Amino acid sequence: MEKVFVCAVAELLPGEALRVETDPAIAVFNANGVFYALADRCTHGAASMADGYIEEDCTVECPIHSAKFCLKTGRALTQPATIDLAKFDIKVEDGNVYVLAPARRAA
Repeated sequence: MEKVFVCAVAELLPGEALRVETDPAIAVFNANGVFYALADRCTHGAASMADGYIEEDCTVECPIHSAKFCLKTGRALTQPATIDLAKFDIKVEDGNVYVLAPARRAA
């Protein structure tokens, strides 16, 4: 795993998410001041989870088919999704947000 810079803490406000261009892409969410990271691609379709809707109950809803996933675990909570999203660890250091992503493959 490698530590990948996401953004400064102040740049990702509560209720917002952004896509991190790793391989595979990762979505980083700020839910009520807590940061979470999940695989960016919905397991039901080709939607970016960073474009999803962050709910007060610490879930994210797919922007296309409305499947919900737990931000804490990546677990698929509602149909049509039945496969969980991969979860990644987050580190907040010196006012910056980092995600621990799979090491990049050599070309």
